[in-house]
Amino acid sequence: MIGSVMMRVSVVLLLIGMVAGMAMGIQQNFTLAPAHAHLNLVGGVLLFLFGLYYRLVPAAGNSTLARIQGSLHILGGLVLPAGIALTLLNNGAYFAAPAIGSAIVVVATLLFAVVLFRTERT
Repeated sequence: MIGSVMMRVSVVLLLIGMVAGMAMGIQQNFTLAPAHAHLNLVGGVLLFLFGLYYRLVPAAGNSTLARIQGSLHILGGLVLPAGIALTLLNNGAYFAAPAIGSAIVVVATLLFAVVLFRTERT
């Protein structure tokens, strides 16, 4: 279940990131390039890969820890790039937002590592 949710959210975030990248290219204004890159990588690619693992290994994806990890990664995948954008658009203000988003993503990835190493090969 959480794997499917993660994969669906990742595709939406990836599309948003791609459209943002196109808009930056059209405007020739790349101020938000770091936010765009983090949205694509953390919100799109990593979220999809973790969700795919949960779909391929149902024993891992059905655990409570997987649901917590997936929820945290979705939250971090939104907060991190949004925080980067806020910081870039406001001359360094809101610098805590990307730090919080980064911390959430690191905790989520650590939880994924725990799920991965706890899951027996079938």
